[in-house]
Amino acid sequence: MNREELLEKIDKGFILEGKEDMNDEYFQALKQTLTIVADTELLSVPPLLTVYEEAPSLNLKITALAVMQDEIGHAHIAWRLLQDLGEDVQSLMFGREPNRWKNPYAFDFKLDNWVELGVFNAFFDRAGYTLLGDAYQHTTYGPWKRALVKVDKEELFHLRNGEVIMRNAMKKPETAKQVQEAVDWMFLMALEFFGVADGMKSRSAQLDYSLKGKTNDELRQVWLSTAVPFCEKIGVKVPAHYDEEQEKYVLEVPFPCEFDVENKKWNFDKPDTWEGVIKRFKARGPQNKEFVERVRKGHLELENLRKEVV
Repeated sequence: MNREELLEKIDKGFILEGKEDMNDEYFQALKQTLTIVADTELLSVPPLLTVYEEAPSLNLKITALAVMQDEIGHAHIAWRLLQDLGEDVQSLMFGREPNRWKNPYAFDFKLDNWVELGVFNAFFDRAGYTLLGDAYQHTTYGPWKRALVKVDKEELFHLRNGEVIMRNAMKKPETAKQVQEAVDWMFLMALEFFGVADGMKSRSAQLDYSLKGKTNDELRQVWLSTAVPFCEKIGVKVPAHYDEEQEKYVLEVPFPCEFDVENKKWNFDKPDTWEGVIKRFKARGPQNKEFVERVRKGHLELENLRKEVV
């Protein structure tokens, strides 16, 4: 089926169920989407593991583990869909170099304290909820749409958990300071989550074939429309506000701008380009290799054990 024929069918409400319904362009866009989702979901777990032991109660520790279990399940869904499409999932999971994984740059950093776990959930799971909620509404790939019914509800739980942690932390000066410090570096990271500015994308197969419904910049606005009011409500400062004249949220700092990796701090006096951001993404963050090796540890240990037995 050529491009024009498939687009015409999609315009009439056609839902694709298997590879036989696709042309190569659709398949490549779907493969890229599912790979990014699988990598993102799985590699959200190692940062959370760095601080979950610091949970102030057993109930909160159990909740954090439930969130991580959900994320692993979401990754499994995406990889299973890729496997059903004929992809070599074993190679994707265990054959790629760590810097070839497609998780967000923010997930290459350890968290410093329990409060950061809350901000992580409130900001990055909100980004996931925004992205996957859009996919659930608009995707033309039937198996993915059905799977997202479960994923959508769980991502909402994750971000609400983060909001609860942030709200409670704002009640004490010492933890309120931790909230603000976490927000100071995670806020723009969450905005980068949605990808490059629309002007840098000459054409998007994801949009053309209705694998998603909104552009990167439109999705950023959706995220801002809930994240900013929440932060303002609990007394957290963020570098953005709603502009009545423009009828949209605007940033009060350069975006993108340079990021001081060692100190986890934005250099607002050094605006960057999206080309510079992409270069930073490709270089990966400080824990990239460590975190990928952690999620592959059990598989590698089992392989070594098998070799010893043989």
